[in-house]
Amino acid sequence: MKLRLFAGVSVLVVTAGLSACNSSSDASGESSGGRTVIDVWLMRDSVSAAFQKDFVKGFEAAHPDIEVKVQIQEWDGIGEKVTAALASNDAPDVIETGNTQVAQFAQSGGLLDLSDKVDELGGKDWLKGLAEPGAYEGKQYGIPYYAANRVVIYRTDLFEEAGIDPAAIKTRDQWIAATEKLNSGDTQGIYLPGQSWYILAGFVWDEGGDLATESGGEWKGALDTPEAIRGMDFYERLQALGKGPKDADEANPPQADVMAKGRIAQTVATPGRANVVIENNPELKGKLAFFPIPGKTADTPGAVFTGGSDLVIPTASAKPDAAYTFIRELTGDTWQKKLALAMSYVPNKTTLASAVASDPGAAAMAVGAAEGHATPNTPGWAAVEAKNPIKDYMTAVLTGGDPRKAAATASDAITTALNSGS
Repeated sequence: MKLRLFAGVSVLVVTAGLSACNSSSDASGESSGGRTVIDVWLMRDSVSAAFQKDFVKGFEAAHPDIEVKVQIQEWDGIGEKVTAALASNDAPDVIETGNTQVAQFAQSGGLLDLSDKVDELGGKDWLKGLAEPGAYEGKQYGIPYYAANRVVIYRTDLFEEAGIDPAAIKTRDQWIAATEKLNSGDTQGIYLPGQSWYILAGFVWDEGGDLATESGGEWKGALDTPEAIRGMDFYERLQALGKGPKDADEANPPQADVMAKGRIAQTVATPGRANVVIENNPELKGKLAFFPIPGKTADTPGAVFTGGSDLVIPTASAKPDAAYTFIRELTGDTWQKKLALAMSYVPNKTTLASAVASDPGAAAMAVGAAEGHATPNTPGWAAVEAKNPIKDYMTAVLTGGDPRKAAATASDAITTALNSGS
């Protein structure tokens, strides 16, 4: 998923692309000093300027035969730009791409198959929400880079007023009970917009359902399954414990703005949105904290959509070995720990969760990331999000429509979208 999901994560904004060094290079990719030059596309806000500078300096010191040139790309229009680059003879050597975008690029044949590198890169410990969408038709094209996911952001003062210990909220039933208690007087128990479909997806996955399933090469929408309907039922119960709009998503109005202005006990977002809340209302500084979205049982956190990025190598790259060396270093344990601390991200492996233990928001994300999922791994999913019948389905249910009929309508729309290009 493209990084806009994390626009509020505490990061230093990269204001311009940086070149690793100033030596000139010719069209063959060799610098004047005889080093192999690799061109790397990283996305806006994925790393800070300081981290990028430190990594490139460290990488080139460890690999003096390779020179790195980084260009920062914008998310707007990146799909078309990458598609064009993959079809050309002038593609960069490494590209950062949203984890759910890998399938559409792999389908074109424009990405290098890195399946034989999985074991060397520690793939058995990768977050499945990054690794699974990085694969296509049984081959691994995308190497997990970093992740972020939603957590519960809560007002510590409102929890104290209500006599609620957030540490005791371990299950969805306990979450509902606490939110009911919080939802009193002029306090909203939770602000949950009616069309936050990524959050709904987590509840569907908790129930053992999915947004769509594949069989024999054909995809079918799955919101009308009993499991998915149970997930929507829980969403409806939770959403009713606040005044979130039933016909809008988290951007309309921006939920961080809403939380800043009112007595809202909780919202669900990436941790960095807490900074936006505080920017809009400095009086809330020191009054916001986090806990993972609870699961059905105390021993397993709630499922979450894992957003983040993978790194890929175009088949058109003339320097795949050097490109792989770059990816191996950036996704390796040493730099993953540094990246997590610098950017408040979740590292790409479950075994590295302790690296963010000192960051409360990132630590809460890391707990949830262990139960991370991605959207259905098919190039056709982009067509679903373009019209997004899931949002219409949610609003229909929340405004009194028949849940099963609305789910069937949405599932049919998903089926049509997923198979329209097949």
